[in-house]
Amino acid sequence: MKEYREFHLQKYSGRSSRHTCPQCGKPFCFSLYVDEGGMPLSPEVGRCDHESSCGYHKTPKDYFAEHPNLASDWRTAPDWLRAERSGEKPKEKPLCTIPEEYLTRSVRPDIQSDFTAFLSTIFQKDAVDHLTQRYNLGVTHARDVIYFQRDIKGNIRTGKIMKYNPKTGKRVKDAKIPGKVNWIHSVLKHKGLLQSDWELTQCLFGEHLLADPDEKGKTAALVESEKTAVIASGIMPKYIWLATGGKSQLSPDRLSVLKGRKVIAFPDIDGYEEWKKKLSAMPQLDITVSDILEKNATEADRRAHIDIADWLIRWKQEGGSEEMETVPESDGLSKLGQSRQKSDEPGTELGQDSDEEIRELRFVKNYLSPESLPAIRLLVNDFGLIPYSVTKAGHL
Repeated sequence: MKEYREFHLQKYSGRSSRHTCPQCGKPFCFSLYVDEGGMPLSPEVGRCDHESSCGYHKTPKDYFAEHPNLASDWRTAPDWLRAERSGEKPKEKPLCTIPEEYLTRSVRPDIQSDFTAFLSTIFQKDAVDHLTQRYNLGVTHARDVIYFQRDIKGNIRTGKIMKYNPKTGKRVKDAKIPGKVNWIHSVLKHKGLLQSDWELTQCLFGEHLLADPDEKGKTAALVESEKTAVIASGIMPKYIWLATGGKSQLSPDRLSVLKGRKVIAFPDIDGYEEWKKKLSAMPQLDITVSDILEKNATEADRRAHIDIADWLIRWKQEGGSEEMETVPESDGLSKLGQSRQKSDEPGTELGQDSDEEIRELRFVKNYLSPESLPAIRLLVNDFGLIPYSVTKAGHL
């Protein structure tokens, strides 16, 4: 007979087995951690079912770390603490993963989801296909996008299923429409295709890119939503864009894969202070929290809850539709670098530019105009770009 208590998430047995979440306040969505006799540890120890919009998850380990006096008795100590105190190596549960076939069957660049349809309004088709393969963007029969989470070792942890408006790129939040957010593992468990004790362990969206030899040495850019990571990667491909899946998902365990790599974090407009506080408590990681939105967002931006993708799309579109079509996968400033090289070459006169050079100069004018320069300066500072100016007007 065991002399210590083990805890697990309470299995679903009807609405009475789900409680009110202490963070989001929604009823019938909170799973408590209970012992083998079904006794809950505490009303605050459990996991919210709303993993995307809330993400609250306090484990027994977290609880006992906050209340060490409650675990002082060996007879009430959970398994992890008993092993820790005795010097034993705690038993690690096997990682639960999704079979590769479900990713392979659903990542289809030839079939648009509503999200990739929106991407087509920003990028050319080859760029959208590239982003689809790069980030393992799946598609359902209902044209929902699947954001697969593949970890640094190649394991598929799960896939988040989300609905979007194909014209605006906004998430569908209509309460009358079911399944606005779902998970591959939930669908498979419901169909009996995963074992009943299958447990979710998430990783960063895009984490698999950290293991790519071609991405070695690149700075990582950390954002909240998967959508933001994909769009930003299309505009600024010099960086590895990763997503936490929500502002509450900044856990040291999940971010540990970033150790040894330079990281810039871009929280949404309403998450700056929270991210700054949480990341300052992780000195083992080289993460700088960007304040580009915090310092420059308008009141309208704040009401719209913009993120860095909204900022980059606006920045990209200010260059004009013609330039968007010619540089769909550039970092938005590569054309400036090309124009600079041409103007610096001996014997090159701006007044003798070709039609292509004239278009590039218009691109330069758009991005270095007085009204947009502050935003560009911030992008230059955050991404380590090299600014320059054009002084001879020529055909402009």
